[in-house]
Amino acid sequence: MTAAAGQERQETEGTLPEGLGDAIRDTAEEIAALLHGSADTGVPVPGSRWTLGEAAAHLAQANALMADLAAGIERPHGDGTAQSLAAANERVLAEFGERGAGPLAQMITDRASAFLDAVNGTTARGTLSTPLGPMDHATLGSYLLTHMLGHGYDLARALRRPHMIDRGRVELTLPFMTTAMPRVVNAPAAAGLTARYTIRLRGGAAFGVAFADGTPTVGKPTVGTPTVGTPTVGTPPGRPDCTILIEPVTFLLMALGRREPWGAIASGRILAWGRKPWLAPRFPTLFTAP
Repeated sequence: MTAAAGQERQETEGTLPEGLGDAIRDTAEEIAALLHGSADTGVPVPGSRWTLGEAAAHLAQANALMADLAAGIERPHGDGTAQSLAAANERVLAEFGERGAGPLAQMITDRASAFLDAVNGTTARGTLSTPLGPMDHATLGSYLLTHMLGHGYDLARALRRPHMIDRGRVELTLPFMTTAMPRVVNAPAAAGLTARYTIRLRGGAAFGVAFADGTPTVGKPTVGTPTVGTPTVGTPPGRPDCTILIEPVTFLLMALGRREPWGAIASGRILAWGRKPWLAPRFPTLFTAP
């Protein structure tokens, strides 16, 4: 690493939560490496209508959008609903013709770097307008990482290569995930529900979600396992009705709609306990993947 690169990373880490700047940069570079190893961007992405080239083009466009938002440039992109976001994605993808692996790989890394430059270069630390509501720069960075990990996973599956999701990166997605959850609640599935959940990532962070007649309140995540008897920051007040312990990578893949819960439960990647443990299988249905 050059002295200039080291200085850039240090500055970024002074603005974003520890490790987030590095995770954004490294994830973009690992996605680019996947693309550089692909001779055919027309291969289908499993579980998607997109080809490899279309998914990579979407990533390049999304990284540019996030960089502009971080710089304070307003870029309307849907109205926050899943349907409007999907329509906006398809529209801008149709207007963008590049599908080559090399050019797209370069765009993905360049635009991730542009996001970090924008975060470092701004003196404003106020609220930014994003496709999923108002966020600060740190939460927007978590959003960018989450988005790259989801589609990076898709590209890795399409190419039958290892993905880049690990526990550390999953924990860095939690500020975005917990901010977005109230905006992506599945209203019909949550209708009438009053219950308190605690979600624990195995070996790491935890957060609480309290539903009152179908409306959720989501606590901020805390990292680390508390001492027995010590309340966890971010858990709902009082004793939770259902505590869900989940392997971190499984959590993110389920949250992003990349994995079904029943297989994870059967394989022991999800455990539940509390006064109402039967509420656990319902939890993934209460939200729509952002």
